[in-house]
Amino acid sequence: MFELHVPWWELPLRAAVIYSVLLLLVRISGRRTVGQFTPFDLLMVMLLSESVSQGLSGAENSVTGAVLAAATLIALNMLISFITSRSRLGQRLIEGNAVMIGRDGRIFDDVLKSLRIPYEDVAQALRAADCDLADMTCLCLESDGTISVLQRSHRDSGVLH
Repeated sequence: MFELHVPWWELPLRAAVIYSVLLLLVRISGRRTVGQFTPFDLLMVMLLSESVSQGLSGAENSVTGAVLAAATLIALNMLISFITSRSRLGQRLIEGNAVMIGRDGRIFDDVLKSLRIPYEDVAQALRAADCDLADMTCLCLESDGTISVLQRSHRDSGVLH
């Protein structure tokens, strides 16, 4: 139950490789994967997890192997958190930057298409912010996948709130 069937270093190496590849794939796949889970996105995450599980553990079924792989994944996650909290370049490379998707009542359809963001997601963000399109001054897709809305104040059209 506790005896490893592969060399001890193989599990952390497997975990590091798979973690790095998945981080890259999630980063390439777009911001919605991280920020706004639709049923499709949740299914993708579940299937992705299942598809890498054997590669993560190899033929290792021991408790020790599972703990070693889990500890490696947690350590890598802590390392990524450390890097992104200490380095703006690291944060930009790993998490990305906010992207402006609208300004002054105009939505940039070409940007939405390039980011694969449905117009309905933008409309939902505007509704959640209780903002009419005409009152929107800035619309951004944040690095976490959320859409933030800045709007003109109804009392003073020159003041943002």
